[in-house]
Amino acid sequence: MKKPQSIRSILDKTMKSLEIDVPLKTYSILEAWNEIVGESVAGHSQPRSIRNRILFIDVSHPTWMQQLQFLKHTLLDKVNAFLGEPLIQDIRFKLGKVSSTISVPPKTTSLEDEKLDKTILDRIDGLLQEIDDQELRKKMRDVLIKGAKLEQYRKRSK
Repeated sequence: MKKPQSIRSILDKTMKSLEIDVPLKTYSILEAWNEIVGESVAGHSQPRSIRNRILFIDVSHPTWMQQLQFLKHTLLDKVNAFLGEPLIQDIRFKLGKVSSTISVPPKTTSLEDEKLDKTILDRIDGLLQEIDDQELRKKMRDVLIKGAKLEQYRKRSK
């Protein structure tokens, strides 16, 4: 009697024999495009579909299409390196709409940017006057200043 096989190994063998694993692997390109080609290229190109081991890419401008045509073999190598095996045989470019993948993070102020006025700082120093240990006083002052900055930030954000 044969040793029982795990369901995972049976599924892996079945998927490989039916070549179902190829489309599953290749479609990971669509999600990882920015990681594969970098932000500059990803900002002007977007994978649209994969058929018969050909990756179809929409490109935002004719100039970018020409540039990517020159980089076709490099892109093909990067895509297949990402997949871990040569599953894509060709890349075809088409002028099309590319959604913006590069987003500028909104300018936010950090707590470090918050400025406390002199009356608050004087009040904090007054509270800490009776602490003799200089190191403890400094640490407590830092904690109280951060707390005051957080409170001020929250009030301003509302």
